[in-house]
Amino acid sequence: MGLEEKLPSGIMLTTVEKLAGYIRKSSLWPASFGLACCAIEMMATTTAKYDLSRFGMEVFRGSPRQADLMIVAGRLSNKMAPVLRQIYDQMAGPKWVLAMGACASSGGMFNNYAIVQGVDHIVPVDIYLPGCPPRPEMLMNAIIKLHEQISDTKLGANRAQIIREVEAAALASKPVHQITGLLA
Repeated sequence: MGLEEKLPSGIMLTTVEKLAGYIRKSSLWPASFGLACCAIEMMATTTAKYDLSRFGMEVFRGSPRQADLMIVAGRLSNKMAPVLRQIYDQMAGPKWVLAMGACASSGGMFNNYAIVQGVDHIVPVDIYLPGCPPRPEMLMNAIIKLHEQISDTKLGANRAQIIREVEAAALASKPVHQITGLLA
């Protein structure tokens, strides 16, 4: 016989972590960082046909201080990388990053000195969305996957240390072509 049987009907039991995860996932405010053709597909998700507001993402925020999700859509040049990092640093925590498209995820077909070969070398990425360009349905699916990650996020004193360790590991990683020696 548990506590559930002794409570009147209509009382819901949950943990603080689950409640905080539900609230966070249901109120994401994205900061768009549209850099190329993927940005058009990102903008299409806010139209009436796809209606991104169903997921609590009413408007894209112009200020990083009001946003908690950064969607990097398109190729990131080396000149724009410090700006991306600055905007990421200005976002309030907890914050998440979605790399949209092949260019944001791995540099895409632009394997040259001017394009960063993956946004994960500048900021830690939580979700990678493949495609060139990915469709709005794919972006919505990636956001749903991110919602699952957010709802399972732990709270507590060790969370900040875990975030620092994950970010340091992501920023210290080498590009795939350096590991495999494909371009050597």
